[in-house]
Amino acid sequence: MKAPATFSVCVYCGSRDGTRPAYLAAAQACGQSLGQRGWQLVYGGGSTGLMGAVADATLQAGGPVIGIIPDKLIQRELGHGGVTELQVVGSMHERKHKMAQQSDAFVALPGGIGTMEEIFEIWTWRQLGYHSKPLGLLNVDGCYDHLLRFIDALRDEGFLWPDVQELLLIDTDIERLLDRLHTEARRLKAQTPPELQVAAPGGVADGT
Repeated sequence: MKAPATFSVCVYCGSRDGTRPAYLAAAQACGQSLGQRGWQLVYGGGSTGLMGAVADATLQAGGPVIGIIPDKLIQRELGHGGVTELQVVGSMHERKHKMAQQSDAFVALPGGIGTMEEIFEIWTWRQLGYHSKPLGLLNVDGCYDHLLRFIDALRDEGFLWPDVQELLLIDTDIERLLDRLHTEARRLKAQTPPELQVAAPGGVADGT
């Protein structure tokens, strides 16, 4: 029997491929790295776009994959039928809550407004103390350059503290970003009380 994964990474990304081949390649590289490291992928359960690519690559590299998807999307036949475990939930809120609880770190690949909403929400939860897990953003071919400039502007206008901005780890290389997330996760876990090491059940992600 294969040993359970020692580290779980939640990946947020698009359900489309995007216009540049580099986006799909980045998702595949991310999944391949997770699988080769023996880490577990936690993601939104889809079979299309970058979501499907990162799941397929993780599986092909021998890594376990947990997909978490609302029943409404299953009904539209978007669920990935080949993942290690597919958890079907009743709402988007429940989906995000379960993804947070079952992960040790979070990373956003290129994606649309859903990806933005997910990484910004988990970033906000970190700021508010709902969890103490690291989060990162992979800036592929400058995909997020405009977003990062906007975040800088929010800081300059006094709406974002510099120490909160620094919670989001930015990188252009997936191997380096995963290494940084793993190192930070170990550091945070060592200094955080057990009751704060998971996303709080009473947080906004529980559907209430």
